[in-house]
Amino acid sequence: MSENEDSEAELEEAPVEDADADAESAEAVDETAVEDADEATEPAAQTEDVMPDEDADLLIPVEDYLAAGVHIGTQQKTQDMERFIHRVRTDGLYVLDVSTTDDRIRTAADFLANYDPEQILVTSSRQYGRFPAEKFADAVGARARTGRFIPGTLTNPKYDGYIEPDVVVVTDPIGDSQAVKEAITVGIPVIAMCDSNNSTSNVDLVVPTNNKGRRALSVVYWLLANEVLDRRGAEPSYGLEDFESEI
Repeated sequence: MSENEDSEAELEEAPVEDADADAESAEAVDETAVEDADEATEPAAQTEDVMPDEDADLLIPVEDYLAAGVHIGTQQKTQDMERFIHRVRTDGLYVLDVSTTDDRIRTAADFLANYDPEQILVTSSRQYGRFPAEKFADAVGARARTGRFIPGTLTNPKYDGYIEPDVVVVTDPIGDSQAVKEAITVGIPVIAMCDSNNSTSNVDLVVPTNNKGRRALSVVYWLLANEVLDRRGAEPSYGLEDFESEI
């Protein structure tokens, strides 16, 4: 489990009865509010208030985070995610603290660098997360399962696609609920990209970000990949364009 002092509460032993069905229904929540940060980002976002410390030392300029809409949450927030929210906009969208996002990317990289690359699994059921998740896996040598997560992937040794990773990275705890459920069952830690409307009770390390936007997910997975490579002593050689699909 994550030793990060801010990591989430212990994993609960109460998995969803039918995670796939729940994911399909829950994924519709807030989709009309922020389906893609490309559309939700306002022209004035370049000067938007997104963190308490304007002089924070970030991995990339704050303007780059804003341009990708990493800071844009949904119009709903959970109690779990309240501490990651900086403010609420006049249009009702919650603004995530970009400095915390940046810090959690570094923390996640520290954590993942402790694992053998092939023992890391990354998942994304969300369309916009599939390409950057797969690119992340390719960059760091991890395994990826995108699209529908087949039940039994982590729990049924008789299934041909059965694997035994040591850590799972999910793009959205709602859309990837089956992967989270199975990670809990087999007792492996979960790192999750979490938006303002996510529950984090079954997540060991939260990376607060807009997890619905194409460009936002590309930026976060790009930074995470390069930070993992840096901690392994490898030269980070990927650009953001490598993580951006044309969808």
